[in-house]
Amino acid sequence: MRSLTLCWLLALYAAASAGQPVTVVDFAGRTVTLSQPAQRIVALAPHIVENLYSAGAGDRLVGVVSHSDFPETARALPVVGSFNAFSLEQIVASQPDLILMWGSGNGAGALEKLERLGVPVYVSELRSLEDIAASIRRLGQLAGTQAVSEAEAQRVETGFADLAGAYTSAEPLSVFYQIWHRPLQTVNGDHMISQIITLCGGSNIFADAATLAPRVNLESVLARNPRVIVAGGMATAHPEWLQHWEAYPGLRALEGGLVSVNPDLIQRPTARALEGARELCGKLAWVRAQP
Repeated sequence: MRSLTLCWLLALYAAASAGQPVTVVDFAGRTVTLSQPAQRIVALAPHIVENLYSAGAGDRLVGVVSHSDFPETARALPVVGSFNAFSLEQIVASQPDLILMWGSGNGAGALEKLERLGVPVYVSELRSLEDIAASIRRLGQLAGTQAVSEAEAQRVETGFADLAGAYTSAEPLSVFYQIWHRPLQTVNGDHMISQIITLCGGSNIFADAATLAPRVNLESVLARNPRVIVAGGMATAHPEWLQHWEAYPGLRALEGGLVSVNPDLIQRPTARALEGARELCGKLAWVRAQP
């Protein structure tokens, strides 16, 4: 009965929203106005595709970029290129009434090129954990699916708040997050991954780096000597290159501190980052429990 009632309410809300103008401020501070909720959407980044599904509007997608692989149904959607090499011709052929672009990822001049198509363009640029819920809400507004998007946004916010409360008093652990090994690459304190590390009671050893995802050298990692090294290079396996650190016996992370996290869960600014945060928090808690 409860399920039927919810379905009825969602249908009623959708009917009430149909045909009504929509105005949303995007992450670039631009006002995006639609004459009615979007029905045909092109999304130019995998994380935007995923967040649109979280907002209850995945069925509106008529074009995506390569590597848009979650949820599974996204794999079957028409591809208009890659996030940094998309085809304007294919976008036009998709006949969208809304284009969702990635502000820092779609390339210089991308916004200007897309605006010339005469289709409303929404800029997504998620930089904080709070931005995930905000993005889902805004996408729900654009698609007229607020009943779904608001519930999901609240679930994500509550989950992060619960983690923050659980690890506020946890023993601090110095952490090196390794995006890749050749070259060695990590994140600075402004990156969302670093925010998750902090949420779990960790401290990013390269929080002071000048760029968002800096390349670092081996000597600098050894000098900062982290208690934990987190590898995020592979989705389903413990990366073999994580074991390369065993060649440096003075490294504190060798005392049970070499761990990995599925990068799809922690490196994409989507609702699944909550799952990634829970995984990382659990592994840091496991390291704390080592004798």
